[in-house]
Amino acid sequence: QVQLVESGGGLVQAGGSLRLSCVVSGGTFGQYSMAWFRQPPGKERELGAGIGRSGVRTRYLTSVKGRFTISRDNAKNAVYLQMDNLRPEDTAVYYCAADWRAIEIVPATAAEYEYWGQGTQVTVSS
Repeated sequence: QVQLVESGGGLVQAGGSLRLSCVVSGGTFGQYSMAWFRQPPGKERELGAGIGRSGVRTRYLTSVKGRFTISRDNAKNAVYLQMDNLRPEDTAVYYCAADWRAIEIVPATAAEYEYWGQGTQVTVSS
């Protein structure tokens, strides 16, 4: 059974930084596309950033480009999201997601990911 465990959320002032981590167990990590989705209060879940199984391809929400960086360490079964210059509108529950893929691809929608973490709250104060 594949399990995803996130950590690193919290409260930060606007302009600050946070680093989210997600460790995956129970599967062959190097065969999974990984992503960080976020769900702001009262809104739908959206892809914040995604990365292909080898780390070659990435995908970012337009509003986070240049501020967020997704990376992965296949030796540690972990994916990370470095978030810099945070804004109040980045406030959301952030979810780690995984999906087995035969090729280097970054699916864009939540429906395309099979496995999910429990979520971690990120709150950015103004």
